Amino acid sequence: MSSSSLFASIREASRAVAEQARQVHIQHDQLAASAALLAPAGEARRDQDPRFQELGVDDGEKMAALICCLDAIEFGSGWHPLLRKRPGLSGSLSIAAALTEHLLPEPLTAAQLCRVDTADCASLCGQTLDGGPVEELMRLFAEALRELGELVQRLCAGRFLGLVEVAAGSAERLVQTLGALPAFHDVSHYHGFDVPFYKRAQLLTADLAAALSAPGEPLLFEDLDSLTLFADNLVPHVLRVEGLLAYEPGLTAAIDAGELIPAGSDEEIEIRACGVQVVELLVQARREAGHPISARELDYALWTRGQLPRYKASPRHRTRSRFY
Repeated sequence: MSSSSLFASIREASRAVAEQARQVHIQHDQLAASAALLAPAGEARRDQDPRFQELGVDDGEKMAALICCLDAIEFGSGWHPLLRKRPGLSGSLSIAAALTEHLLPEPLTAAQLCRVDTADCASLCGQTLDGGPVEELMRLFAEALRELGELVQRLCAGRFLGLVEVAAGSAERLVQTLGALPAFHDVSHYHGFDVPFYKRAQLLTADLAAALSAPGEPLLFEDLDSLTLFADNLVPHVLRVEGLLAYEPGLTAAIDAGELIPAGSDEEIEIRACGVQVVELLVQARREAGHPISARELDYALWTRGQLPRYKASPRHRTRSRFY
């Protein structure tokens, strides 16, 4: 596979979806004005993510193990309203906080991950099993962690840093490696063609680079800035609040009513793909204005904005998917 061809395929497929989308529309007349406002110089970057700074881990293998475990279960937004949450924290941050508390003293080894089950995940994530949707999510978490453990055992002799070494400086190679796992194989099908997103494989790659790269040193992966938007349900929501995406009335009503948008439906694919395409257009506008920014950096700037009350005041789409 040629250089960056995986990332190019994500961009090309998302652009094709955006061009024929019927439920989600890009507001092109808003792009130029928004390009500078949404990510001004000095806004939060992924390498400043407090999750990494607050871990206080200076051992590379331990940090890699923590990041891999956290990102292996960085999904489930469609179940988050049902989770037991910590005061003041979202579902995602509640899960991350509980898992970090359990694993920070001593991360699970790859061999231990291979044996994780649904009950283990409930305990690690501070949840209870009742046979309902939350138990379904814990089962999916267990599957994802087992897949990760088996990969690290098979490919890296049990060393999480081995994933970085196998990638040999290529973000694309690591995304391909992770994307072969069912829990990371984030590819949809839309009107006759495949639409790859690989959200979590890209996220894990970016997080490893942010957590393991020392300030002032070369990037861990030479093609890191080829990553696309990490297409989820929060960044498209931010873009919608900012007037860059518009939804058809029926889709808007369903989201506002808290209805689940089915995974793999036209609406769900269009939301994610149009989000990718808007970010590409914003990146292009910034570059033409002489203020370049990568899609990866813009993703984190928009994700950070999404934590503010203005964006939390209205519902975002919920889909029960293991990809975000």
